[in-house]
Amino acid sequence: MSHKTRKKGQHSDFVKAATKALKEAAKEARRQAKIHGTKVWVMIDGKVVGLKP
Repeated sequence: MSHKTRKKGQHSDFVKAATKALKEAAKEARRQAKIHGTKVWVMIDGKVVGLKP
């Protein structure tokens, strides 16, 4: 389906679903890091930083 044939609101539905999936994936990554005693690597102010979960 091209962007010209999409109904209004479909894009925002996709963005909402993608955002939810990313939040769930981040939560699972923190959970796994805690289980294994490793850090979660994130970017803060342009620097890669290892945080304890």
